[in-house]
Amino acid sequence: MMRSAALLATRSIRARHVSVRSFSGLAQIDPSRLDIRKTGTRKLFPAKEDLVFGQLFADHMLEVDWTAEHGWHAPVIKPYGPFAMDPASSSLHYGLQCFEGMKAYVDADDNIRLFRPDMNMARLKVSSGRMNLPDFDGDAFLECIKELVRLEKDCIPRGDGFSLYIRPTAISTHPYLGVTGAQSAKLYCILSPVGPYYPEGFKPVTLYADNVNRRAWPGGVGFTKCGGNYAPTIKVQMDAAKKGYSQVLWLYGEDDQLTEVGTMNMFTFWVNADGEKELVTAPLDGTILPGVTRDTILRLAKEWGEFKVTERSYNMAEMTSAINENRLIECFGAGTAAVVSPIKLISYEGSEYDVPLDPDDPNAVAGKLTQRVWDSIVDIQYGRTPHEWSVVL
Repeated sequence: MMRSAALLATRSIRARHVSVRSFSGLAQIDPSRLDIRKTGTRKLFPAKEDLVFGQLFADHMLEVDWTAEHGWHAPVIKPYGPFAMDPASSSLHYGLQCFEGMKAYVDADDNIRLFRPDMNMARLKVSSGRMNLPDFDGDAFLECIKELVRLEKDCIPRGDGFSLYIRPTAISTHPYLGVTGAQSAKLYCILSPVGPYYPEGFKPVTLYADNVNRRAWPGGVGFTKCGGNYAPTIKVQMDAAKKGYSQVLWLYGEDDQLTEVGTMNMFTFWVNADGEKELVTAPLDGTILPGVTRDTILRLAKEWGEFKVTERSYNMAEMTSAINENRLIECFGAGTAAVVSPIKLISYEGSEYDVPLDPDDPNAVAGKLTQRVWDSIVDIQYGRTPHEWSVVL
């Protein structure tokens, strides 16, 4: 989409309803000092149908620097591009970094909407704290992100499945080859117009259940969104793809407990051993990412009140028994990027197990509950269902 050129300009934005706090006497993020420097040229984006997830980026980015001596410096929105960083920065050597994933949508009335952004800021603070990066005011940083999104409204693709992916990130910029806390850091945020996460669209995926490699472990950082949770999974995912499977189902423990699927939380809908209809997902025991979509699904399902909703450990023996006894109803993954992803097959220890979709419709691409979850969340995200979770900018 073509957008008109704007001359280079600088201005300050007054914060709306944000109180600036002080920690240990150091300066905190102050949205009233936000400095916006507009680019003089604008990108030409392809048609929305040709967007590839995470490959193209909006014209502007947000940066906020921090030093141990001063605290948080004035936030800046500036043209997208590389920033200078010392080659010795500890984020490059010791993984002192973390990030978030959230989205902006445009509704039928041309309003920009964010979906539960307070949860993303809360989780980023948790991840940042676990990496021993500096604390920050999540509300203040979110106000700066909102200004960035408003500035880039024209590059938000319209329509279901299309959005502006928002990537807030925290990194250490401390140039020191020693394992210690950061003395300088940076919060930044970049934006990417995106279509559906899977190019093939809302279609069922196949899983390779891996009980050799581990995504996370007790006492580790599985509950954070740090890069160290993702880099070691890439080769395993590529190996699964070579075998013909879409994603890895991460197992843990001697009894092969189900944890996550790819980079998503895993949900199973079945008739349990007690004869009850149950929607089950792994508990937040420190190894599981507390997904925003995960929490949304649990809360919606509990509000519906039509079946048991459980957060508990469950294993592949339970899963295969449910399949063999025709008690498994459906399974799906859940996360910000894909929303929900229906599952149609699990490969486990040399055997392939078919996962039901919709027994009443042989052409269905998702089970009835998976489809209902998708419809319910998307309707809130795009403003068709009024809800406090959908924040209008």
